[in-house]
Amino acid sequence: VQLQASGGGLVQAGGSLRLSCAASGRTFSTYTMGWFRQAPGKEREFVAAISWSGGVTYYLNSVKGRFTISRDNAKQTVYLQMNSLKPEDTAVYYCAGKSSGSYYSPSNYNYWGQGTLVTVSS
Repeated sequence: VQLQASGGGLVQAGGSLRLSCAASGRTFSTYTMGWFRQAPGKEREFVAAISWSGGVTYYLNSVKGRFTISRDNAKQTVYLQMNSLKPEDTAVYYCAGKSSGSYYSPSNYNYWGQGTLVTVSS
């Protein structure tokens, strides 16, 4: 599976962005998909994940109620709608896919996109 993330950019605090992650490969619909982020000087952290069917979602506590992860298996795309953005959300955002293991650990993800930069100005 190859992943291509897009949709990042510069936005003012309180604004919104929608990230997309387009996948190639016939097994996309069998993978749990996740979004991670990495700010300068910090470790990569879990943001959100969605089960293969889309029926179960998980979120980092600090983004609950502001971010929504979704997927369209027919389009082989996963999305991250980000609302009420804060300066502390500034990071490079990565999409990733996995077939097993816990949803929050980057080490369990087999496939990674190239990352898209989100910058939130105050």
